[in-house]
Amino acid sequence: MKGKWLSILVLVAAAAAMLAEASCTHSQQLVSIQIQPSVETIGATNIPVSLDAGQQVQLRALGTYVHPPVTKDITGEVTWASNDTQMFTVNSAGLLTATGNACGGTLVSATVTTNTSTGGLSSSGAIVTGYMSADVVCFEGTGTGQGPELAVTFGGNGAGSVLSTPGGIDCTSPSTECSAEFPVGTVVTLNAVPATGSTFGGWNNCSTAPNVNPCSITLETNTFVTVAFN
Repeated sequence: MKGKWLSILVLVAAAAAMLAEASCTHSQQLVSIQIQPSVETIGATNIPVSLDAGQQVQLRALGTYVHPPVTKDITGEVTWASNDTQMFTVNSAGLLTATGNACGGTLVSATVTTNTSTGGLSSSGAIVTGYMSADVVCFEGTGTGQGPELAVTFGGNGAGSVLSTPGGIDCTSPSTECSAEFPVGTVVTLNAVPATGSTFGGWNNCSTAPNVNPCSITLETNTFVTVAFN
């Protein structure tokens, strides 16, 4: 008889332990998200912003849970977003990529939207979001002191050359960039000459329309332009 009661007590204790464990697991809730790194800066004052394009950083999202307290890597479970895709994009795996179109700062977020705990029980705090700051350093020229600097970068799959009037810029792709300084207020004309087998694709950041060649710029501050050859 005693053996029977002992068996029953063992079963009850085991069931209680399993229930307690299940209860803790089912009530686990996400309370915060931390993104690593929390701050990322790319570029330099003497590098045109367009040359930062393609630089990448892998982000991680760490989720903090309660009941029981634990921190997990949830990089692949969050929704990633950049609030300025002219500076950075971020994909679903948390890979941050500089676009090379603008400089300054942007916020990147990692969000989990849920109305339940990990065990399926009702949970408060339906939206949990973490943030990090991604910054692109603005181009300020090489600092030789002669005046604002004009830098030219190449894009597209073709090849060609660029000549400036007044003189100072004379470069040919696949050179990554070339630059020259001019007195403040100088009107600089840039003429794009496609190589044999290539065509002119357009300018970016000129005073004239993108499809107009040559490009015209009144130089007041350090400026970078991009020419595409296809």
